[in-house]
Amino acid sequence: MTDHALADHYEAALFDLDGVVYLGPAPVEGAPEGIRALKQRGTKVGFVTNNAARKPQVVVDHLVGIGVPAELSDVVTSAQAGARMLAEHLERGSRVLIVGTEALADEVAAVGMEPVWSSADDPVAAIQGYDPQLTWPRLDDACLVIQGGARWFVTNTDSTRPTDKGLVPGAGAQIHAIGLTTSQEPLVAGKPATPLLIETMRRMGTEKAIFVGDRLDTDVMGAVAVGMDSLFVFTGAHGKRDLVAAGADARPTHLGFDLRALLEPARMARVEGKTCTVGEQRATLTDQTVELAVIPTDREQQLDALWAVLQLVWTHPASSAEVVDKLDQLP
Repeated sequence: MTDHALADHYEAALFDLDGVVYLGPAPVEGAPEGIRALKQRGTKVGFVTNNAARKPQVVVDHLVGIGVPAELSDVVTSAQAGARMLAEHLERGSRVLIVGTEALADEVAAVGMEPVWSSADDPVAAIQGYDPQLTWPRLDDACLVIQGGARWFVTNTDSTRPTDKGLVPGAGAQIHAIGLTTSQEPLVAGKPATPLLIETMRRMGTEKAIFVGDRLDTDVMGAVAVGMDSLFVFTGAHGKRDLVAAGADARPTHLGFDLRALLEPARMARVEGKTCTVGEQRATLTDQTVELAVIPTDREQQLDALWAVLQLVWTHPASSAEVVDKLDQLP
């Protein structure tokens, strides 16, 4: 372990959970050891999840069960951030339709609102979060409430959710179904919207944090939106082709295979015109394609080469389509 680890430049490391720390019931390889090592170095650790379906204590129990040290104060969910958002926009005691789980209802009640489960209770707002048991009649009921003028809040808009078996539909799919029936745009708490990360930094008492995520459209964009550095890892939803296509608002500050990259030096890129060098890897743009001076032979060299390619593609975006054909040489 180096004394100049990436984590040494930050007070806190904040982690997305699905696809970064665990996949379904199982830990991501190296995650428990990496987080324990960070805590031993004195780095504050926070767990930030867009998944509003589970209570924070359930998340803590899951983490501890897979060997990740965690306490209740370490976990911040989009349900908590969504409830705080309700408190900022509605009068205390307002009735709010729950289009989600009991975990979401608990957080709504905790901020002084009255959770209800039917349009018959005359809610003034609806809050929607991921619910694997959500039924179609409940979606219909929520549509009618929102069409009737109730304000619409959502915890997050993730279109997919990584599991140990593969990608499955996320909260965004359920939210899109309601969106098809109304012209109202919901207020969003979770990444890439800013409330969740702002709430996390407030709770942890830090303004100098790095966010570790596996998705560009939520994790990295969320970090960019609040001015936070980010580390993108390859253990979840997105990959190298997503990185090549990323716009300026979805480009990570750092790149690693998994969260243990926080314990290693940052990848430093040197760009000179259409050539970029990272470590011993050098990439050059020629005739709208990319050439590597040396074909990488191991994972770290592949990551160095990919980081060099990305700096060039992001600087010269017209080349991105042609570069995709070269990505099979990279991780």
